[in-house]
Amino acid sequence: MKNTSTRVRTRYRVMGQTLVINLEGRKRVLSSAPQGGGLTVVSCVLNHQVEANPSASEDQSKTFTEPSCLLRKVASRLGIRVRCVGLMTAVPMTQLVTARAASDGLWVECFATVGVTNAVQAGEWPPQRSHRDRRGKPGTINLILITNGSLSHAAMVGVVQVATEAKTGVLRDHAVPSCHSGILATGTGTDAVVIACRLRGQGPSHLYGGTHTIMGALVGRVVAECVTRGLAKAKAWRESHQ
Repeated sequence: MKNTSTRVRTRYRVMGQTLVINLEGRKRVLSSAPQGGGLTVVSCVLNHQVEANPSASEDQSKTFTEPSCLLRKVASRLGIRVRCVGLMTAVPMTQLVTARAASDGLWVECFATVGVTNAVQAGEWPPQRSHRDRRGKPGTINLILITNGSLSHAAMVGVVQVATEAKTGVLRDHAVPSCHSGILATGTGTDAVVIACRLRGQGPSHLYGGTHTIMGALVGRVVAECVTRGLAKAKAWRESHQ
C-alpha cells in the first residue's frame, strides 16, 4: 500500500453548518441517506448539521418528520442545483475528519462526523420513543466514502460491509457503551453511510469490495482512522461542554 494520509483531494467546503462535497461530475452512489438514499447517480453529497432539539419556530422544525424536505431546502439555499445525496447530524462540522489511502493508482477517501451519545449494539430492542426523540441526539456516525474505482453493485455493498466492520472495530477497541444497556456498542441508532464511485467504464473496474481486496483494505484503513480521530474530537467536545 503506497500511502495513507489525512489530506484528501476531493473538492469540498464547509458552508456554515453544511459540508458540501463536489464529486466533480456524475458518480454512482449507494447510501442509506435520508435524501437520495439507495442506488443512484449524483454529483454532490451534503452532510448538514441540525439542532438536537429544534424549536417550532425554526426552519428545522420538520427535521425529524421530513428530513428529505429539509435537506432539499438546504441545497436550494446554498445554490446547489445538481442532484445530491443528503445526510444530517447534530455533530458540529468543526468535528469533521478526513482520510485518504491509496495503492497503485487506486484511492479511497473518507469524510466523517462522529458522535456516540446515541450508541447502541445491533440487536438491541429499540426504545419506545417518538421519531423526534430517536433522531434528536447528537450521536450519529456519518461516513462518506469516495473512490476513483468503478465498482460493481456487489462491490459497493462489500464496501458498506467493510466500512461497518471497521467502524464497529474501533468502537469496540475504545469500549464505547450502548446508551441503553451499557454493553459494548456496534454503532449508533442513526448511522448513515455513503459510497461514491465512478460510472462504469470510467475507472479501474472492481467486482468485489470485501476485506480480501485492495479496495476493502483501503476502505478499512480510512474508516478506522476517521472514526478513531472522530471519537477523540467527540470526547473533547463533550468535556468542553460539561
